[in-house]
Amino acid sequence: MLACAGILGKAAAQTPAPLTFTRADTLRGALTPLRTCYDLHYYHLDVKLDPARKFISGSNLFRFTATEDFTRLQFDLFANLAVDKVLYKGKSVPFTREANAVFVTFPQPIRKGTQDEFTVQYSGNPTEAKRAPWDGGLVYSQDKQGKPWVVSACQGIGASIWWPTKDHQADEVDSMLISVTVPQGLKDVSNGRLRKTTKLKGGDTRFDWFVSNPINNYCVALNVGDYQHFGDTYQGENGKLTLDYWVLPENLAKAKQQFTANVKPMLKSMEHWFGPYAFYEDGYKLVESPHLGMEHQSAVAYGNSFGNGYRGRDLSGTGWGSKWDFIIIHESGHEWFGNNITSKDLADMWVHESFTNYSESLFVENQYGKQAGQEYVHGTRLGIVNDGPIIGEFNLNNKGSGDMYPKGGNLLNMTRTIINDDEKWRQILRGLNKTFYHQTVTGTQVVNYISQQSGQDFTKIYDQYLRHPNIPTLEVRFEKGEALGRWVADVPGFAMPVRVRQKGGEYRFVTPTNAFKPLGIAGLTKDNLEVDTFNYYIGVLID
Repeated sequence: MLACAGILGKAAAQTPAPLTFTRADTLRGALTPLRTCYDLHYYHLDVKLDPARKFISGSNLFRFTATEDFTRLQFDLFANLAVDKVLYKGKSVPFTREANAVFVTFPQPIRKGTQDEFTVQYSGNPTEAKRAPWDGGLVYSQDKQGKPWVVSACQGIGASIWWPTKDHQADEVDSMLISVTVPQGLKDVSNGRLRKTTKLKGGDTRFDWFVSNPINNYCVALNVGDYQHFGDTYQGENGKLTLDYWVLPENLAKAKQQFTANVKPMLKSMEHWFGPYAFYEDGYKLVESPHLGMEHQSAVAYGNSFGNGYRGRDLSGTGWGSKWDFIIIHESGHEWFGNNITSKDLADMWVHESFTNYSESLFVENQYGKQAGQEYVHGTRLGIVNDGPIIGEFNLNNKGSGDMYPKGGNLLNMTRTIINDDEKWRQILRGLNKTFYHQTVTGTQVVNYISQQSGQDFTKIYDQYLRHPNIPTLEVRFEKGEALGRWVADVPGFAMPVRVRQKGGEYRFVTPTNAFKPLGIAGLTKDNLEVDTFNYYIGVLID
């Protein structure tokens, strides 16, 4: 997802109000036995959209393997949408509803290891998003000719806001068929590749899109409008990648210029740093949307008005962010972190957003050199508010502070600085995408991988920056002409290597702990001591 509202300007740090949760939050966020009893493999989402009535109807086929014996399971659909039937082996089966959860009871036990399926028929008026992509639902708009323009956006709140699904990030289908029927004169653009277009009686048209790779359900998208198409190819690390662009007719010329200028440089940078694009079989698409943008896998939503920056702004305040299209770079970066690697729980959303925020600075580095990239990531501190933990509450579909964007990006840049070997760091980033290819992960797995591959334990460093709003402060005092240092931090035993020097000299790494001890650099004084606060997002107190 793109940067949340909190990144747009500096705000005073504040203590957040205590979070309160309901049973509905638990039903949505917890992996209960009614969810873990079945492992999804395939969906066929088959829906008809009536833009004039803002109405959707259709079905979703769930194909799965039973992980244990069960007679009852849970799927999810927002309560304002009707479950018309649940079909199993051609017959209706009973179900009950609570909040946005639906509980199905089968006539006989489904045994562990069995491959089986059921179909949910549903209908209704999905929630209309008022401020997409920060809220969720369907976005209803019109093009300049007055034709309907309708798209989905549902990260965080969940895909069940518009279609029936097991709405938890931990379980992704291996593949999916998305069939969308729309009125005459309109097209649907969804994820994957277009398999078939069928003209139906009455003038409607059905578009069948097939996704041949695992996909998280918040990325499943419909984009309905009078779209025009143009395309290209990119010779990437895994061969020829198709590039397909779908925009409104009035924006075709602007799109050709903007997409051509940004997409191939983006792919070159992302593949260099993160490894091959993970969805060659499904291609890469940009699809114009009436909202700002979203990382819909292989069908990235784009609404940045075909201009550079973030709605024309440079979020870093350095000038570097005005030289490229923020939405193309950021949302496409999620193809690696968010889509290839997906966090199991929304509480670990930092895995998506911190790495993707950091990908922006790596793109700047790829285009303009390392110093430019470092200046960019340093500049994004303008958006940090230190208002709460970056990691949210687990099992409740709760995300943490929006600081996961700029603060997370700066944390990753500090990680690179501490490792002090750019090629090793690049191989760690690529190794994450290879090791966790097409997988759902925990944040702990990611931190452990970085620690193992670097040979340095980053656990407490990440705990401090992700679990506490305060940043660590390096406190230095002088006794008998010797510099002593310690870290003041929330995490017990916090000990982070940091670069220190005499002004004009070479930086040296020192590793203070939570107790004062000599920094071990001769000749330091209050007047000549310099701490690398350019690459480290820390506080410094010199006594």
